[in-house]
Amino acid sequence: MSVFLLILPDFLVIALGWLLLHRFGFDASFFRQAEKLVYFVLFPALLFHSITQAPMALNTATVLLAATMGVMLGGIALAWLGRLVVRPNAAAHAATAQCAFRFNSYLALALAASLGWSEAQSTMAVILGFAIPISNVGAVHALASRNGGHALAEMARNPFILATLAALAFNFLGIPVPHVAEVALSRLGACAIALGLLCVGATLSLQGGRQHAPLMAWMIAAKLVLLPLWTLALAWMMGLGAETRLVLLLFSAVPTSSAAHVLAARMGGDGRLVAVTMSLGTVLSAITLPIWLGLMR
Repeated sequence: MSVFLLILPDFLVIALGWLLLHRFGFDASFFRQAEKLVYFVLFPALLFHSITQAPMALNTATVLLAATMGVMLGGIALAWLGRLVVRPNAAAHAATAQCAFRFNSYLALALAASLGWSEAQSTMAVILGFAIPISNVGAVHALASRNGGHALAEMARNPFILATLAALAFNFLGIPVPHVAEVALSRLGACAIALGLLCVGATLSLQGGRQHAPLMAWMIAAKLVLLPLWTLALAWMMGLGAETRLVLLLFSAVPTSSAAHVLAARMGGDGRLVAVTMSLGTVLSAITLPIWLGLMR
């Protein structure tokens, strides 16, 4: 129950986002603009501020990079294993493959801040920064038959990646962040999670996709059950400490990013199918997340 109460506030904010769009008359264009603000301004500020707040040794960052790569490659392998297990329509699989390994950054950072470990959020921020380019490569590769030519250019200007690289440079080189800038970044970052979770709620949709039920079930099970199991095994093999292991498990267990359906639609895939898969995964993660966190606490 204590773990369920830990995640409840964030899921209440997600539910509020759904209500604002579907019951209280907020326009969809409002949430599109809000998500754009979070993506380009607020969340990069939060990543930069979180990473620069906790001094980090190079060997620690190297371990986190190796662990993150292990988790992400495991998720990508599970996505493609679905082709053998479910034998789905090729186009539907290409669109939904990312649902097995992409992650909701807003929820991950929000929950990390509630774990009771002072460096949990900064550790999560570093993991997210390492994982974003890997997830983008995996997602774009799956859809490359449609339009994969702009993948490298998109990653080169991804604000999450740029903010992470800049923050790691400041951290390793010991460059101080001016106090005025630090306060401004802190206030921008404080807005990021709440507004980001509201946007997640606004994107939830459970309509459509019935003809692809086995495929959706596999991708959701891969993300919420199989990938956390692989992460526990990986953390044990790497000998990670309890706190790092908990943050890594949380990263692997959060549901798919709401941006997944945007990428699928933009690259000619079935965006609606991805939206339903992502939405079901988000709803079901309210059950699976307390179980995984309860095992580690």
